[in-house]
Amino acid sequence: MDANNTSIFDLSVSEKLQLVEDLWDDIAAIPEGIPIHGWQKEELARRKQNFIKNPESGRSWEEVQRRIRNRHGR
Repeated sequence: MDANNTSIFDLSVSEKLQLVEDLWDDIAAIPEGIPIHGWQKEELARRKQNFIKNPESGRSWEEVQRRIRNRHGR
């Protein structure tokens, strides 16, 4: 295949997945470059305040994983 005429749409599924992973890693390497909207900051602040007031309302990562697996059969 001619590199000058190659499209990402011509890539195999595994190559596309690798491309997405590489792009994500590149974006995640500079978290300050990811825009966060005001409403998202407000929601995070609201959730943090709720957790501070009600720490028992939170769930462990293990519990979250277990609930997801039970819900989706994995």
